[in-house]
Amino acid sequence: MSLAVCPGSYDPITLGHVDVVRRARAMFDEVVVAVAHNPAKRYLFSPERRVELAREALAGVDGVRVALVPGLLARYCADVGAAAIVKGLRGAADFDAEQSMALMNRHLAGIETVFVMGDPGLGHVASSLVKDVVSHGGQVDDLVPPAVAAALREVFTPTAEPAGDDR
Repeated sequence: MSLAVCPGSYDPITLGHVDVVRRARAMFDEVVVAVAHNPAKRYLFSPERRVELAREALAGVDGVRVALVPGLLARYCADVGAAAIVKGLRGAADFDAEQSMALMNRHLAGIETVFVMGDPGLGHVASSLVKDVVSHGGQVDDLVPPAVAAALREVFTPTAEPAGDDR
């Protein structure tokens, strides 16, 4: 049985992520969506909430499970017996950022990284952009799963502006 790991921070998971996971599942018997946590990074959602949202987003996809990566990805992949790491790419900038990580993971654990080109219709979707849009009152319902859209609205509920003095 072949197992692949799709790692990421998933802060939050987007429809682009879901697309890559679904296509990874078509190539491998099982896929683990590995939610990573870097203590030096600032996240909108806690690791547990990111896992919960990813589970909700992927609930209907057979052969996919979500787990929190407790440390080094290469070690996690070795521990779960992964045949490959799967990463989605939107373009050349993503490849440049991912290449050194892929080489390091191969060096550390002998695991290969498979790059999957993202759906061109979702090429503009990034977690950071989604958070930016929502923080300014924009709608992202067509960019993220419904549970994620609701969670983002909870975090970014606009507060009423104080009444101004019309003098």
